Amino acid sequence: MITWRLPLVVLTCLSMAVTGCMQSSSGQGTDGIFSHSAASKMAVTGAKTKLKFWSTGRHDANYIKEVIHRYNQENPDNIEVEMTVMADDFAQSLDLSFASEQSPDIFTPIDLAEMTRKGYVEPLNEYITPVIRSRFGKQAFIEGYNVFDQWIYSLPNSGSTLRLIYNVELFARAGINSPPKSLDELVEAARRITEIGKADGIYGFALPYKIPASALGRSAVPIAEISGISGDGYDFSTGAYDFSGLKPIIGAFRAMMENGSTLPGAESLDIDPLRAQFADGKIGMYLSYSSEPGIYKFQFPAKIKWEAALPPSIDGTYKGVINQGVGATRWLSISSQSQHKEEAWKFLSYMYSDEVLIGYQEAGLGILSVESIAKKAKRPDIGGIEGFIPGDYDGIWPASPQGFKPKGREWEDEFVKYIMIGGDLDRLVEDLNARYNAALDQERAAGRVNMQAIPEFDPLHPQDRLMANDGSYSKRTTAATTEI
Repeated sequence: MITWRLPLVVLTCLSMAVTGCMQSSSGQGTDGIFSHSAASKMAVTGAKTKLKFWSTGRHDANYIKEVIHRYNQENPDNIEVEMTVMADDFAQSLDLSFASEQSPDIFTPIDLAEMTRKGYVEPLNEYITPVIRSRFGKQAFIEGYNVFDQWIYSLPNSGSTLRLIYNVELFARAGINSPPKSLDELVEAARRITEIGKADGIYGFALPYKIPASALGRSAVPIAEISGISGDGYDFSTGAYDFSGLKPIIGAFRAMMENGSTLPGAESLDIDPLRAQFADGKIGMYLSYSSEPGIYKFQFPAKIKWEAALPPSIDGTYKGVINQGVGATRWLSISSQSQHKEEAWKFLSYMYSDEVLIGYQEAGLGILSVESIAKKAKRPDIGGIEGFIPGDYDGIWPASPQGFKPKGREWEDEFVKYIMIGGDLDRLVEDLNARYNAALDQERAAGRVNMQAIPEFDPLHPQDRLMANDGSYSKRTTAATTEI
């Protein structure tokens, strides 16, 4: 059963594609986890155990609906899962559910660090067998992402890649031969597209500025990372916050706002309306995740020819990798309040089976981040996906300090306000540095953050040095052998 907390376009074509992706094979799967096809041959008796599953996934909802329907019909344990797709109030709804002791049994954690601190998430260590550990590999267990103090709280599904998405036809009309590789080229391309298209309501650039964290997370962050700068202002080499590296990026976004090449009304624009405008040929380019190809095939069928390229860097040279850390290391978690944790794990085992994960990639919903599983999956037959395949400039950065907020407005809100109305960017950065470092110092003094500087940090190889339990850093060759 599935319920909805927001209106969504019914993805009929996706449901048809899923059927092809989920053909059963006989017997126990080679993944060492529950095999759906094996369950279909087993008798189901006794009263049903009902599990509540809250998902924030919108783009993959129809695929997951089909997966859960099959599970409910054929699992051998008489488990019935009810799925609810949540809207943007997920965090508040989850807080209320735990306060009233009516939490879901399984959910997709938005901020796993915060949810583990609140005690919402059940550790999975007792369920992680050697077979499962080997199947997922060490890259699937990373402190600060899905592991906290050696407790495992989730497992990976797909890792999002971030790219510049651009309208090929508008680029040709504007005489632009290739996607921009630097910020200067980005601003110039946006200006030229607007110049030739404004009379028809076409603008060179757009971002969903309505939600600042969403807008900058899909744009400023990957531009910073590929330029060798941490996307959220934390400098791993010094162990302190320094937002000055983001100034050229925020300045470029402000320039495109000032010169009129940003889509009007962007300050109140959410991502789906932006996608609808892009699909209709009204936007030259924007930055976003690897979910876009599926969206332009199923949700907003594109009327244009579009492609994806690496984000521009600040100066046109690539000095770092684009972080896949969050999406590449977590997907589902079990509630600490669940009265049916064993059954919840059986459902997770099914969701993490080869059958479901391979079908997820082949349906074009994401690019699997676990190599041993990804190599079994076919590349999805969806236009535009080629530009999102992980390459030399995709990777996983260490997790920056989490779980605290500075006094006052957060960095995304401050920067979007500047992009909209201008101001003194130097003073703004000084204020952010002071407030974030004061909060970080407080957390370190209280023992809630133990991360220290990594003087030899290399943005092109960010996992070469990993944090040890005492907060120090050692070479990956030794840290990676530590058992979780």
